[in-house]
Amino acid sequence: MHPLSIDKLSYWEKKTYFSITDFIVIGAGIVGYSTALYLRERHPDASILILERGYLPSGASSKNAGFACFGSPTELYDDLQHIPENQVWDTLEMRWNGLQRLFSIIPKEKFDFQQNGSWDLIHSNTSQNELLKDDFIAYLNDNAEKITGAKNIYSEDKNVSNTFGFNHISTSYFNRLEGQIDTSQLNKAFYQKTIAQNINCLFGVNVNHFQEDSNNILLDTNIGEIKGAHLFICTNGLASEFFPEKVKPARAQVLITEPIPNLALKGTFHYQKGYYYFRNIDNRILLGGGRNLDFNGETTTEFGLTEHIQASLEELLYNTITPSYKPKIEHRWSGIMGVGDEKKPIIEKISNRIAIGVRMGGMGVAIGSQVGKQLSELF
Repeated sequence: MHPLSIDKLSYWEKKTYFSITDFIVIGAGIVGYSTALYLRERHPDASILILERGYLPSGASSKNAGFACFGSPTELYDDLQHIPENQVWDTLEMRWNGLQRLFSIIPKEKFDFQQNGSWDLIHSNTSQNELLKDDFIAYLNDNAEKITGAKNIYSEDKNVSNTFGFNHISTSYFNRLEGQIDTSQLNKAFYQKTIAQNINCLFGVNVNHFQEDSNNILLDTNIGEIKGAHLFICTNGLASEFFPEKVKPARAQVLITEPIPNLALKGTFHYQKGYYYFRNIDNRILLGGGRNLDFNGETTTEFGLTEHIQASLEELLYNTITPSYKPKIEHRWSGIMGVGDEKKPIIEKISNRIAIGVRMGGMGVAIGSQVGKQLSELF
């Protein structure tokens, strides 16, 4: 049965959900929920409506690997070779502050936040010249302390393979403050808080296009026309359908194993400059990445899997992560991130009534709530 069109609804339904709304937010993810919640703080009596195309949130907020990360050493080293130093530390500061803001909106225990640390894994064929030096680790710690107030966040861990049973890994760089979350529990907690704040959420509503007149925004959707005074677009990579010049979609493919007896692995792990990543969850290993094997093919808003990327994930799992055990793959999925030429997100008004908060660059858990707050302040 297809959703009823708006013109077939009752008076009560139209009055409650489809009167001209003060603020409409497209996207029920971290950015969209945060935007709506901060709008409620700023406008206690306003009508606020969130529209989501899926029966569950469709974007990266519900498909991600659940990493609460803000800056791995190899990423920071690579960025410092190509990006002005102040921009690198501004990005880390936004991620760190964004995580603290997330924790202030939703208590950590609501989404099983665990601060088990993270490791950058270095392959055994890496040359000595390519390894991070002690003075660089000290430099990272000095600058990160200025942002976080915490000392000695970063260190080298040469025993990571002995600890977790890896193969082909010679050393690693550890970040003791990074953590992991339960993605679905976070989305559930956001939804519950949003409803408690008298913010309406409608799922299964796809916005085909929108236009602005002198008084309102008119949204053409799969259930009919919806009107609002202001519009916030918070669909990250999926916003490329509206603004291809501002944000590019980036599909990420993921797999998860069956439960593994006596799983020693605990924490979050980055490999090959973060293009591969894995973690423990419910005695399973969640592993994703491989987009670097086919950037063009993975620049898509289509959910799906490809054989060669899934094969690369399996090879990494069986040859490096669990060389002494071959767990079965129980499930596979994909999610759509939003990327661009810069790591900085786009938070801007594009007209007198429309604003966008997109291009999270794969760091939506860390920066999404901060983006939502800044976005809410544009009107």
